Amino acid sequence: MIDEKIWQGVNFLIDNYINVKQEDKVIITYTKDSREPAAWVSYALELRNVEVDLIWMKPLKDVGFFDRFKNILPGEKELTEERKLHVVTLEADTLSHTNDIRQALSIYDKDKYFVVRLISAHPELFSYALHADPTQLLARNATILQRCMRAKKIRITSPAGTDLKVSLDSERFRWISNSGICRQGDAMILPAGEVATYPENIEGVLVANFAFNLNLPTDNNVDLKTNPVKVFVENGKATHFECDNKEIYNLVATCFENPNGINVGELGFGTNYCINDVAPQNSHINERRPGVHLGFGQHNQGGKLFYDCRTHIDLITRGGLIWVDEESSPLDLDNIEPSATPHPLNYEAEDAFSPNQNSDSINDCCGIIGCEVVA
Repeated sequence: MIDEKIWQGVNFLIDNYINVKQEDKVIITYTKDSREPAAWVSYALELRNVEVDLIWMKPLKDVGFFDRFKNILPGEKELTEERKLHVVTLEADTLSHTNDIRQALSIYDKDKYFVVRLISAHPELFSYALHADPTQLLARNATILQRCMRAKKIRITSPAGTDLKVSLDSERFRWISNSGICRQGDAMILPAGEVATYPENIEGVLVANFAFNLNLPTDNNVDLKTNPVKVFVENGKATHFECDNKEIYNLVATCFENPNGINVGELGFGTNYCINDVAPQNSHINERRPGVHLGFGQHNQGGKLFYDCRTHIDLITRGGLIWVDEESSPLDLDNIEPSATPHPLNYEAEDAFSPNQNSDSINDCCGIIGCEVVA
């Protein structure tokens, strides 16, 4: 069922993120769990007289997808400076067929097409997560990056009791900035609104009082507002944790029991100012909420770190302050002042990955790496 807020989000997607013109062509690929959102987007494009084709896909493994997708692509000469191709994928719990899509699109010049990948394609994605202006997200991300990329040490606190001391090495470990602005040759991942890196070292306590996000499907309630998870961290690893909710405690314990599951593989900051309440599903939407999150398990530094973990669980706070080096004024994640100066150029735009992109590793942290359910 579509309401006014969802419909606004559909049109924000088209106008602000995909940036479709009437003369362009759009191909929408979708999994069964995202059939309805795909229909919303298709209908909105048809109302604008934009040429649009839909193609279904099975999540993660679909031996016929490459041929179906390739056969629906326009000829090379059909794309011009005025007529672009936009590929929009929608999935609820997975991120699939990245290599197939890239291979099929390799026949075109990179300036002739754009790829927009919607994950966590639930109603909440459209009803509020896509309402944020990507130019504002880019400016908020820039504010954090301009302060933190040059820092050696930061301290992170939150009203709920988080207190973390972090060492950073931006020359060794890359930063990721997901803003909803698509760069040529990159795939844009939505929902947008996050910067993240790998901490050289981190210690202290994290009190996750907003939500968690797991890279495997789970039926657990992800809301931590009344069931916070307190994690104690030393030398970049969780030493022990507390949670009064038995189901959540058992899930976190299961993740931590995996080889490398206690490693802090990601330090992330949400910047999407339109996300306030918890999306009820296991969802990337929640980690975009302004606040800090630590991702335990698999890291986000493919090609730079060489340990693997089958799980990556983000534990997310509501709000927080970033104290940079010896500066007396912290960054307030709930009230980030958008930067008036350009966003740094040395960053990665994609922060979620399909499984099996690299033959020698499980993958970067945020991809869905299997269909099994963690109870």
